[in-house]
Amino acid sequence: MNRQIIITAALLGMLAVMAGAFGAHLLKGLITAQQLEIWQKGVEYQFYHVLALLFLSTFARPNSRVIKASYYFFTFGIIFFSGSLYVLACFDMLTGNWLYFMGPITPFGGLMLILGWLMLAIAAIRNK
Repeated sequence: MNRQIIITAALLGMLAVMAGAFGAHLLKGLITAQQLEIWQKGVEYQFYHVLALLFLSTFARPNSRVIKASYYFFTFGIIFFSGSLYVLACFDMLTGNWLYFMGPITPFGGLMLILGWLMLAIAAIRNK
């Protein structure tokens, strides 16, 4: 088991619970239903990929380059994908529409998540 991956997953999982609660209880009356749906999508994908990180931590060779690549892709994918959705959901409330330049960051984060899954598949193929 890879301690660094587990710690990262635990912290990102904790933040996902906090983000979910924040959206459900504090944002509900402050943002539109559509914005709240965007927020919840960020929470949902963050949880999925925290579980992927936990699974990744179980590989026998935790120091392999493919495991490390998957770890970084998942971690930064969560930050860019879910993080950009959190910003997109809330910035109208805070600043107006001028921050929509954040939109292109979401697909970049999604690409990182896809690459994380690809690296996980390669790690599984190579793991003997």
